[in-house]
Parts: sequence; C-alpha cells; structure tokens
Amino acid sequence: MHYITEISNLVKELELRQDPIIITVNEFNDESAKKFQDQMSVAQNSGQKVIPIEVDSFGGEVYSLMSMIAAIKASRIPVATVVQGKAMSCGAVLASFGSDGLRFMDKDATMMIHDVSSFTFGKIEDLKSSTREAERLNNKVYKMMARNCGKADDYFTKLIHDKGRADWFLDAEEAKEHGIINHIRMPEMKISVNVDIDVY
Repeated sequence: MHYITEISNLVKELELRQDPIIITVNEFNDESAKKFQDQMSVAQNSGQKVIPIEVDSFGGEVYSLMSMIAAIKASRIPVATVVQGKAMSCGAVLASFGSDGLRFMDKDATMMIHDVSSFTFGKIEDLKSSTREAERLNNKVYKMMARNCGKADDYFTKLIHDKGRADWFLDAEEAKEHGIINHIRMPEMKISVNVDIDVY
C-alpha cells in the first residue's frame, strides 16, 4: 500500500495522539482474532474515515474468522480490504467483507476458496457431528460471501460443487469478475495532519 502524508506548515513538532489504525491479517487463530477485535475497537474512536485491513494469509480457523467478521459488522466506519500476496481460505472470505467499492487486490496476488475443513478424530458419531458442523459453517460462510459480492445465496456453493469441491485458485481478474474485489491495484492512503485556527 502506498502512503501519502500531508502535514500543515503550521505544525512544527508533530506528535500524534495515536497512529492511524492499519490492520494486517496473516493468521486466523484465537490470538490474531483477539488482536483484530482490539484494533477495530480502537479505530472506532481514532477519527479515521476508513479502516484499512491488509490480508496476506494462507487461512486458518473458521471460528476466528467469524469473530473478525463480527467486529467488521459492528464497525461504524467503512472498512477497506487489501489483498497482498495471498488471500486463501479464511483470507478470501475476509477480503469480501470490505465495504462496497473498497475491496482491493494486487494484480499479482492469489486468492483461494475451498470448503471448510474438519479435523475431528475419534468415534464415528463424533465424526458425523463434526461433518454436520463443517457443512453448517460452509453454507453460512458461502452465503455471507455471496451477499457481499451481490450474488445469489448459493452462488459460491454451486461454483465449488461444479469444480469438484477442489481448491479453487483465482487471480485478481477472476476475483473481480466474481465480485469479490472491486479494484485490481494497491490503494493509496492519504494521512492529513492539520492545524485549524479560528478567531471569535
């Protein structure tokens, strides 16, 4: 991401109360989800007009993804998602949660979508229960993603089924065709520091 900083000439010594919140997501686990929620919370009172979320991830735990999604849904500020390098599995879903018009992907980045995985071991009934839960999460995630992209609820479910439920890799052009992203480029972020003087 490119950064442009504009500082008023009236500012001789720059001391920001807090740095702008720019969230980077590389992992999806309990620790990264908690950090994500904390950063989203702080950003609500930062005075920012948008919260940039940079995604460069192989994916991870779907429950941690759901926690991050909840934080985005609760945000009073628009969110911009930026895919750099890779957005796979949970990363692809999170990328779709950028506000409409604010979803970016580098032209050389890769996205990958696949079914929710189940890693349960044990008795047959435990395996069956885990499979049902994986299917529930799968349908929920695909439905949310489809709605983010302005598609029918079963849009991604059908596409994955047609591809034999194998990992589906997309380049930036394909991701844009399916509405997952809006722009094939890295955005520029402009930070302005001003001093306003009023005389009454």
